[in-house]
Amino acid sequence: MTASGARVEIRRVLAALLPGEVVSYGDVAHTAGHPGRARFVGRILAESDDLPWWRVVDSSGRLVPGAEDRQRELLEAEGATVVDSRVRTSRLGRFAAPAQAVSRPDPLTVT
Repeated sequence: MTASGARVEIRRVLAALLPGEVVSYGDVAHTAGHPGRARFVGRILAESDDLPWWRVVDSSGRLVPGAEDRQRELLEAEGATVVDSRVRTSRLGRFAAPAQAVSRPDPLTVT
């Protein structure tokens, strides 16, 4: 697959992230069919103004360095819990707490 094909697939996954869904860069790469391309996901987000960048964090939940305050505001507005610049819980995705998780309505669920 070409880099442009991977870019299209990764952008599709990013654009499909729902409010309250928080995933890792690796989750996005894996769901798009490109495991191991987490850094490429980060590059796509850095180059884009039209994707929900705040819904993507590192695998431990760490917020984007230098954008922590804005990312925290956006995530908390969507129901995520952020403590010490790390996502602890979210409504959907990697950090969803089982008791509060909301089912995703389509097959792009990222776990």
